[in-house]
Amino acid sequence: MNLGLGLYHHALTRENFQFARQAGATHIVAHLVDYFKGRASGSNEDQPMDSERGWGFAGDANALWSFEDLLALRKAVEAEGLKLEGIENFDPAHWHDVLLDGPKRKEQIEGLKTMVRRMGRAGIPIMGYNFSITGVCGRTHRRYARGNALAAGMEGPFDAPMPNGMVWNMIYDPHAPAGTVPGITSEDLWSRFGAFLDELVPVAEEAGVKLALHPDDPPMPAMRGQPRLVYQPGLYQRALDQKPSPSNALEFCIGSIAEMTDGDVYEAVEQYSRQNKLAYVHFRNVTGKVPRYRETFIDDGDVDMLRVLRILKRNQFQGVLIPDHTPQMSCAAPWHAGMAFALGYMRAALQLIDRE
Repeated sequence: MNLGLGLYHHALTRENFQFARQAGATHIVAHLVDYFKGRASGSNEDQPMDSERGWGFAGDANALWSFEDLLALRKAVEAEGLKLEGIENFDPAHWHDVLLDGPKRKEQIEGLKTMVRRMGRAGIPIMGYNFSITGVCGRTHRRYARGNALAAGMEGPFDAPMPNGMVWNMIYDPHAPAGTVPGITSEDLWSRFGAFLDELVPVAEEAGVKLALHPDDPPMPAMRGQPRLVYQPGLYQRALDQKPSPSNALEFCIGSIAEMTDGDVYEAVEQYSRQNKLAYVHFRNVTGKVPRYRETFIDDGDVDMLRVLRILKRNQFQGVLIPDHTPQMSCAAPWHAGMAFALGYMRAALQLIDRE
């Protein structure tokens, strides 16, 4: 197993690549979506947080990720002694009508195919994504963690209707007419997902890229009047069975799975790692389950993280683990300190189980 760090768009800098290497990481998972674009206020030093208007504005629908930019990013990462393991999340500007089954769906599917092909040419092996209409929403950010550290959580259902022009918790059309996005059924969502896999998986296979599906975060059956795809552990199996392929894989989030109301996180790790379907792992700890949970320091939640690592080792998982987010610490560099703590714990834990 390998230790990695996920970096948001604004944090893809030489300084942060060096920070990752200094903390013992060997791999990077990069976010090319700018989740903070157009926000009137709020810090971009941690994960984006919610309001009824979402995180911020989506990117340029006409600016697909270029081969040159992808290659340059990979080389910048490699220049600091690291490997670029994957890209996480498509920009809503590039696939809003894939999620909404809108008039630009066919055009946007072709754009996604183009970017996956470019990733393959650039030598980037994994594309993580979350097939969700509402995206990551409904969370709160308060002093939930040990020592009153700032952390994300959830304090009940989030049912505010989703306004027109929004998808995946970002605004792709600020000039959309007033009103809200009509709700669909769960089977409608699965049908859209199946069509996405049918068209993207063959391209990913040819490009040598794995498409890695993230579970819903928070894992509620519905949010903002829209159904969710993977909100219980067993639904991951349905997603895999929808299109069996080495390129149909999982972005496996320990925290999200632990927040689910059914199943057992250790059984889920066993089930999917035994099938060799984990592209990479979000190694995060929590207390509680939806609709009320809190993110914790990695050593301080409901999940026995060493037990998770031992299952992964037994099933010969050879991929990357990243602390996708973590509580902020009380110092001049809250995000860096929180990540350094998580990475240090993970590095020591990996060394421990390697010696067992």
